[in-house]
Amino acid sequence: MTPTPFSAGLPELTAARLADSWQLDPYALALVVLLGGLYAWGVVRLARRGERWPVARSAAFAGIGLGAITVATMSGLAVYDHELFWPAAVQNIVLDLIAPLGLALGDPLALALRALGERSPTARRLRGALSGRLLRLLTFPLVSTVLVLASELAIYFTPYFTTALRHGPLHELMYLQLLVVGTLFVLPMLTREELLPTWCSHPVRALLVLVDGLVDSVPGIVVMTSGTLVAGGWYTAHHRPWDPSPQRDQMIGGGLMLTLAELIGLPFLIAVFAEWVRSERGRTVALDARLDRELATAAAPVPPSAPAVPDATGTPADTKAPHPELTRPWWETDQGAVGERYRRGGGGAPRG
Repeated sequence: MTPTPFSAGLPELTAARLADSWQLDPYALALVVLLGGLYAWGVVRLARRGERWPVARSAAFAGIGLGAITVATMSGLAVYDHELFWPAAVQNIVLDLIAPLGLALGDPLALALRALGERSPTARRLRGALSGRLLRLLTFPLVSTVLVLASELAIYFTPYFTTALRHGPLHELMYLQLLVVGTLFVLPMLTREELLPTWCSHPVRALLVLVDGLVDSVPGIVVMTSGTLVAGGWYTAHHRPWDPSPQRDQMIGGGLMLTLAELIGLPFLIAVFAEWVRSERGRTVALDARLDRELATAAAPVPPSAPAVPDATGTPADTKAPHPELTRPWWETDQGAVGERYRRGGGGAPRG
């Protein structure tokens, strides 16, 4: 880990220095390279099979997801996080909220399963892990929300954060914890793989995102209004004449935590609605294809090689009425969500 700012003799933090100051974090770099390499392998493997993977998803994964990890762990935020509280607070929010959103928008699970192939033993093991009880419990919406809140409060209001500032390996573990816990909530909401219970439809997911936005604002409010300094002994000992007072530093950090948590809620909600629209469009396409097949079957002429054989009533078979399932309105026979909604609407013609 980089030496503490006290021994490094850092100059006064300005906007220019925040943008220009960088340091190498080998552990974070290894994680970024590993995740980026696996993702690129999946995209290339699909391309070699003639399949396309959306460029927007790749850009979100690399630019927002991996980019946020890089900024949080190696930019000026990481350089000054041992001297001032507010860079550390922003750093943690970036890892807890922004990076997971970018990774989830890339939908790495769907990419991995497509790249491996449905019949691959590795894909079967991955699906088995995704359907396991432990992961189902950790990604259950209410559980994952509580985990995010408990993780942040534990960092700021226990000796955890002060200890992490003193010990580099624990600080790296804290980074990983924030990233994993945030991903447990965000990824199931946006992936095309079914990780959530069946009752968690897209409207429910949108509601859960709104609730999560309120929960994510709690740590910032508590930090900003707390009368107890977070890692007060550490930051008081490392205070410099040009730094804000520890009390003001903590107020700035809490305010930035609250602001970022509220700002990230809107693109998260938009992403959930976009997945909702995509899902409904896919269902509509599948339903139209099914109706086309049924109509084609109903309109198909009887093959000439099959002579009309009178039935018991004397009526030739080719003059009998078509199968009742092919003449009833589609919304009466459709077993999907659209047909069910139309049947609940009155049992007659579909309502607009």
